[in-house]
Amino acid sequence: MSSQPPLPDWRDTLPWPGPETHKHQRGRLGVVSGRAYQTGAARLAARAGLRIGAGVVRILCPPDAVAVIAPAIEAVMLTPFGAVEALIEATEGMDAVVIGPAAGITDGTRANVRALAATGAALVVDADALTVFEGWPQDLFDVLDRDDVLTPHEGEFKRLFPGLLDKGRETAAREAAKRVGCIVLLKGPQTLIAAPDGRLAANDNGTPWLATAGSGDVLAGMIGGLMAQRMDSFDATRAAAWMHAEAARGFGPGLIAEDLPERLPAVLSALYDQRSKGL
Repeated sequence: MSSQPPLPDWRDTLPWPGPETHKHQRGRLGVVSGRAYQTGAARLAARAGLRIGAGVVRILCPPDAVAVIAPAIEAVMLTPFGAVEALIEATEGMDAVVIGPAAGITDGTRANVRALAATGAALVVDADALTVFEGWPQDLFDVLDRDDVLTPHEGEFKRLFPGLLDKGRETAAREAAKRVGCIVLLKGPQTLIAAPDGRLAANDNGTPWLATAGSGDVLAGMIGGLMAQRMDSFDATRAAAWMHAEAARGFGPGLIAEDLPERLPAVLSALYDQRSKGL
């Protein structure tokens, strides 16, 4: 008789709403978009954050992107910003912010990361917001804290932590998290999640269907959506990685990134049913 794999231990900390819960209690998530021709990644992340339960999700974008984004969103809100000061004002009261998906490898992105780090919101730093610090990684590390999450694939990891992967992926992930002082999710065939206190988790349900453009943007939004609901950053990152893969597995061949948020209700429903049955 084959045994079932153990149920993930982060299930007990998932933030389910109660009868009196309203949208602001479910958390407020911001997602920073790139310019007008680089908005798809932020829209994917925002939709994923909304699907995974954040009560209010807002895309923060340069003024030239408003006309592109506005017709493509519904429940997700939209706020343009021109300067760093306007970005800080737009994120007031937000619980978590995702920055990086197609944000642009520019001085502006670097300045935006530094500004957001001072707001008190938990950050998910992904994609361009990682690459833009190549050559100056300590400038990024110095502004982050233990509630923040870095989500590099191996190429981005090498840019921030040159030579560290030569020690092996598990050692590299652990040392990176300790060095930066926050959660590090190292993507790959086996995604690793490391905390600065030495904890390390390996995602156990990876699937090759996730090898498609935009899937990482969805994952960043999912992590941000759980963190916006005040889920512990390490648990939120582990949970998002597992649900991300589970959504892809449920869809199978032909998956594109846009499909992933729409698969999340089925994944969440299964987890909720297990909770209700005391499993």
